[in-house]
Amino acid sequence: MNLSWDAVKTFFKTGKFNKIIKKIGFLFASIILLLLLFSAVLAVYFNNNKAEIVTQINAKINENIIGTIEIGSIKYKFFKGFPNMTLALSHVELKDSLWAVHKRTLLKAEQIEVRVNVLDLLSKEINISKIEIQQATLHLFKDKNGMVNTAIFRTETKKKKSKSTTTPTINEVVFDHVHFISENQMGNKLFDFDILSLRSKINFEQENWHTNLYLKTLAKSMAFNTQRGSFIKNKIVEGVLVVDFSSKKNQIEVATEQLLIGKERFDINAHFSLNKNKSPFDIAIKTSILWRNASALLSANISDRINQFDLKKAIPVTCTIIGDMNAMGDPEIVVTTKIRDNELEIPDGIITDCSFDANFTNQYDKGAGCNDINSTITLTDFSGKYKTIPFEIPIGIITNFEKTTAFGSFKSDFSVTQLNEIINKDFMHFSNGQAKVNLDFKFDISDLKIQKPMFTGNIYVKDAVVKYGPRNVTFTKTDIQLDFTEEALLIKKINFKDRENTIFMEGKIDNFLTFYYENPEKMIVNWDIYAPFLDVKQLVGVITNSGQKAPKQQQKKNEFSEELYSVIDKCQVVLQLKADKMRYSKLEATNAKATVLLVNNRLIVKNGWIQSSGGIISFDGQLSPDGNNFLLESNAIINRVDISRFLTSLNNFGIESFKPKNIEGFLSASASLTGTILSGGQLKTNSLSGAAKFDVIKGALIDFKPIANIGKFAFPFRDVNNIVFSDLSGNFKIKGDLVAVNNLKVSSSVLNLDVNGIYSFNRGTNLALTIPLRNPKKDKFITDKTERAEKRNNGIVLHLLAIDVDGKIKIRWNKNHEKL
Repeated sequence: MNLSWDAVKTFFKTGKFNKIIKKIGFLFASIILLLLLFSAVLAVYFNNNKAEIVTQINAKINENIIGTIEIGSIKYKFFKGFPNMTLALSHVELKDSLWAVHKRTLLKAEQIEVRVNVLDLLSKEINISKIEIQQATLHLFKDKNGMVNTAIFRTETKKKKSKSTTTPTINEVVFDHVHFISENQMGNKLFDFDILSLRSKINFEQENWHTNLYLKTLAKSMAFNTQRGSFIKNKIVEGVLVVDFSSKKNQIEVATEQLLIGKERFDINAHFSLNKNKSPFDIAIKTSILWRNASALLSANISDRINQFDLKKAIPVTCTIIGDMNAMGDPEIVVTTKIRDNELEIPDGIITDCSFDANFTNQYDKGAGCNDINSTITLTDFSGKYKTIPFEIPIGIITNFEKTTAFGSFKSDFSVTQLNEIINKDFMHFSNGQAKVNLDFKFDISDLKIQKPMFTGNIYVKDAVVKYGPRNVTFTKTDIQLDFTEEALLIKKINFKDRENTIFMEGKIDNFLTFYYENPEKMIVNWDIYAPFLDVKQLVGVITNSGQKAPKQQQKKNEFSEELYSVIDKCQVVLQLKADKMRYSKLEATNAKATVLLVNNRLIVKNGWIQSSGGIISFDGQLSPDGNNFLLESNAIINRVDISRFLTSLNNFGIESFKPKNIEGFLSASASLTGTILSGGQLKTNSLSGAAKFDVIKGALIDFKPIANIGKFAFPFRDVNNIVFSDLSGNFKIKGDLVAVNNLKVSSSVLNLDVNGIYSFNRGTNLALTIPLRNPKKDKFITDKTERAEKRNNGIVLHLLAIDVDGKIKIRWNKNHEKL
């Protein structure tokens, strides 16, 4: 090895090696000299024949165009493109013959370099093999009437075959910072690209050609319909496009893989026809992309809508665009995707474990045009969970993007306790039960809000336990069947228990969903309620209990709870109530019937009817909010109730001066009263006011102290401790603890008595008493009422006053016979 290297070094030092080096040096020097000489010859030739070359170039161009071309200057590029000649054309403008009308210059370039074949040039022919356009604007234009600025090329005529063996073709094209505009006012299309770089070497095969085209461009507008906005607006597009031209089809085919648009990569196949009248095209796109990244590439009319949604993971998407470059309106767009185990964000929350197939088309009905009205999204085999609620949509269709309608079917089967993830626990809390949902739906969508919804189908809930926070009431063993029809929501087979109350309910709500979403205050819930036993105090306590709204959470919004509470709070409820037995405090009744309305937190009772205390009571009234309490307005008619039992059941209205045991008989009365009901359902003491009229049949006063005191003074020999009435009636006006007595007439076995004035349940009694001293026993045989009335005041008549003195009733003379 060492010997070989020594031999090589020895050879490098020989004279023979030096001669070889000199010959090689002379060869390279000769070649360079020859190139310089040849370039100098070309330069001299160009300068000597510049006028003729320019004339040939103009003639070459003018052979093929109808219009004008302006070239500022032409220079020879020394060495560039050797051995061919490269010419630089500066300040080039190309205009068609109608430029004065439309004012759109087809081509305006700072510089265009053309490579000319030298041998052809020596044969007096100009054949351009390469063209490079720099700092230029290429503007294609068609106005609303079809006038174009591209009608610049002459129609080819048959010529004799040239003697030249060369083929006059441009086989290399370069664009460097070229602004390309295709403005089609007739079709409302605008394509505007800043081509930063374009490189294309073209291989010709007879009349067909092929190229691998490198492109880097900024898409300022790619609007297939300028009224809808641009796709890929302000995005960089970069990649290699395989382009083929077929002369037979007069069509260009483009294919690319991993084309970069913005930060996303796409596989694209496209076909563009070059026919003059009809120029159909089709573009097929495939990618895997995040939802929001895809939205950023779409036109504004689409992205504005879909930006209300989002998918967490990338989704596979295929898209086809089919149209005609010369036609008006949008191209046909079809987008398909298959989504699996993703997370979908919607305006109302997040759907997890989401899977479905989706298809979008803007030409749902073939022949009806490609537009928003004919646009449809079809979802199939949709499944997911909203919070923890699983559901399925076997098929759902969203159609007409101008007046959007959605329809399809919805199914779910879940434990009712899963609703606790959706509804605020302080509003409603579920601790048991199972729900099944099977609905068909149809509704309008405006600004992503549901309008005019319609559901048909049913919902079943079994064995639910529900606590309703705003009324602090818990419903146990609750069964519900909801039937949705086109006209109404039918509520069947509801039964629940609340403490001692067991209630069975059926209801109906006309236009339920329309009112729910649009006018909840106009919603009327009609209930038929039956209760074997009903504690009215508990029921009123539930209704009047103001409770508390579910507090708004700082970290997590619960719009569903707030919306549901608002609907329940605003809707009107009509209850047709029947109860076998009912109780209010100590008042017990049977066969109760009433129509109860709940409107704006008011409770209105109409046509109330009960059997109680041996008689019948009919009533109506209402409870209205008043701070933490409720105002009571009531009208009642009492027919032959046992007065002692009745007063006992009503706690004697708070009267302390006598007890129910002091009076016997059957009471008939009518009253119109107002008062205050406390939040727990109790009547506030001394809050009543209004008017009453009464009549007692077969009545008796037993040990009634005010009368007994008078009797001891005036009738020491009569039994004033047991007074039997033949007539006991009067009119009262009540205001708190004061009762204005008007013409209280007492006709009894002991005495007759007329009373007027003020009676107080506490302090302030001031009554005028008119007492005939004649014994009324003598009148019992008089059958004529007029005669009996005339003799009522015969004889001595006492005029007394019953006055409150220091909390005790004192009897005094009424000297002036004043009628209080």
